[in-house]
Amino acid sequence: MPREVAVIGQGTWYIDDAHRPTATAALRRGLDLGMTHIDTAEMYGDAEIVVGEAIAGRRDELFLVSKVLPGNASRSGTVAACERSLERLRTDRLDCYLLHWPGSHPLEETFAAFERLREQGKILSWGVSNFDVPDLEAAWKAGGEGRIACNQILYNLGERAIEHAVLPWCEAHGVAAVAYSPFGHGDFPGPRTPGGVVLEKIAAAHGATARQVALRFLVRQPPLLTIPKASSAEHAEDNAGAGALRLTADELERIDRAFPLGPRPRRLPML
Repeated sequence: MPREVAVIGQGTWYIDDAHRPTATAALRRGLDLGMTHIDTAEMYGDAEIVVGEAIAGRRDELFLVSKVLPGNASRSGTVAACERSLERLRTDRLDCYLLHWPGSHPLEETFAAFERLREQGKILSWGVSNFDVPDLEAAWKAGGEGRIACNQILYNLGERAIEHAVLPWCEAHGVAAVAYSPFGHGDFPGPRTPGGVVLEKIAAAHGATARQVALRFLVRQPPLLTIPKASSAEHAEDNAGAGALRLTADELERIDRAFPLGPRPRRLPML
């Protein structure tokens, strides 16, 4: 990304389902603890509105990201979608704006809109989400060398498909890889499962939690970042605690064995 960004940030998918004061308090507590990278999207219902409330008076502290839906990603549609997001977020700019997944509109049109928005100062950088290697190659060609700031992809202990090809591509091209749903989707390994036992033992050795260990594993090497969601201020504090955690080579290897990579899928998984 074009400037320093918190490696462990804050996601907001389904945050609008939570009690509004609790959700805004969680985001604010995350900001207090240095999780200044906040990710949202027009697809996420009222999440942008919640984020706008949470960041009021603190805009300059954070790296703010939103996304345009593929169905809106024509040249004019992208500009209009961005302006709607800015209004909901109560800000005049996004630090990064993403195409949520590959769609039917030509990438050249979407990226031309991104460049127009960047020239107007409404976005400072742009990227993509849920792009596999062929999609990334097409985006690199359509957008020009060095333009893609990041690729946001599904990545957690149970879903490591990006390690086959997407992550190496991002590393080779200087594109940040931002992991969403780092705890899975309601299927984080329990303390009595084989993998959960490994996480708990490593966590105990560091005075940490299993989720902190999982987050630290997921950002163990550049260009990885992650955006866990927190449903409360306490959860935000737990997520932030992963920032100072350092795992040994042996611990990383134990986690790797407990949650094996698996075969390369035909298509990049996404939620």
